[in-house]
Amino acid sequence: MERIAENLWVAEGPSVPFFTLPYSTRMTLIRLADGRLWVHSPIALTPELKAEVDALGQVAYLIAPNQLHHLFLQAWQQQYPGALSFGTKGVMAKRPDLTFQHCLDQHFTSPWPEISALLFTGSKAMEEAVFLHQPSRTLIVTDLVENFAPETFTPLKRRLAAWAGILAPNGKMPLDWRLSFLFSKTQARRHVQQLLAWQPQRLIMAHGLMVQNQVPAFLARAFSWVGPLEQSQP
Repeated sequence: MERIAENLWVAEGPSVPFFTLPYSTRMTLIRLADGRLWVHSPIALTPELKAEVDALGQVAYLIAPNQLHHLFLQAWQQQYPGALSFGTKGVMAKRPDLTFQHCLDQHFTSPWPEISALLFTGSKAMEEAVFLHQPSRTLIVTDLVENFAPETFTPLKRRLAAWAGILAPNGKMPLDWRLSFLFSKTQARRHVQQLLAWQPQRLIMAHGLMVQNQVPAFLARAFSWVGPLEQSQP
């Protein structure tokens, strides 16, 4: 695992195939003020990763932020039976074999004082729960923004990724999901304005290169498709 900020780590997992593209996977882990661990989008759980996680504290919360991020959750639930699992309605419907204690829906209020939460809605295709680690001003997403390094792909797949809009340094929401907001851009724009109001200083995503500076400008460009945005002043 890599320490990104105080009480904040990421871990890189194996790539998984999605629409013929090799999707890298990344997990974000936060150690809360009470010492317990919050695990976002769990990756494949190896003995080595488990040992690193256990050295940091007790796993208390497992987060499945959208309906695509569930592949490795069962293994984590089995290894950490005392942890509470949080998932969106989409992932709960997709994985009835898994047990979730809490739903990340429009009525969800973050129970973690140092973590803010927002459900990005407006699309019938998928909703995603987005989080801000307040102490480090780190915005944490999965597929809301994808930002793959060009060298990740073969030349042909690189062109496909560029067409989908997910190549760094100009990553954004994948084209198919973007198109599903055709009649709800106003709603999407309100969500993006909230993300900007959080004034994030770092962006961690599950797929692709993290953004470590000028995050509001990156977000404004990535979400220019929702219409004019007002950037919050610090």
